[in-house]
Amino acid sequence: MITTKKELKQYLLQDAIALRCERKRPRLFGDDIWKFQILLRKNEYYTNAFHSSKKYLLFHYIWYRIKFHKQSVRLGFSIPINVFGPGLSIAHYGTIVVNSAAKVGKNCRIQEGVNIGATNGSMSAPRIGDNVFIGTGAKIIGDISIADDVAIGANAVVVKSITESGVTYGGVPAKKISSNNSRANLSPKLFE
Repeated sequence: MITTKKELKQYLLQDAIALRCERKRPRLFGDDIWKFQILLRKNEYYTNAFHSSKKYLLFHYIWYRIKFHKQSVRLGFSIPINVFGPGLSIAHYGTIVVNSAAKVGKNCRIQEGVNIGATNGSMSAPRIGDNVFIGTGAKIIGDISIADDVAIGANAVVVKSITESGVTYGGVPAKKISSNNSRANLSPKLFE
């Protein structure tokens, strides 16, 4: 959770590295996903700062909520604030739905068509570790946890906890298909 300007800068830097962005700022035209992630992080900061009795930030709080909502709808993302750690990398446009109760560690790369959510009206959502790759169309559902350095294959349906680190899961329902970890799918600069 981003509560200070220093943390905001760190998150923005880690996200840019995860997205493999070489420039200091997004281009005026293009870089829509990078712009979305910047809005996500600024919305997190101003929401958390505003609710922690810094009422003078009301304008920024409202401004970033509106801009973030518009960009979310335009790109097809339903990603709430305060869910992802630093180093988030969204690979493509397309529907991504994440439950607000989910918690995802640092350096997560997420593809399009992914759903991370609760089931049967439960408020318990997945807890995902660090350095996790989530492939196209994967579904991670329920009160489960995913270990660090796990890769989840395309169209996998994960409904049970993955406790072993550094493995690849795939299929319906998901099962271990390889002992390869997720790092080949993440930016190498995240580990320097």
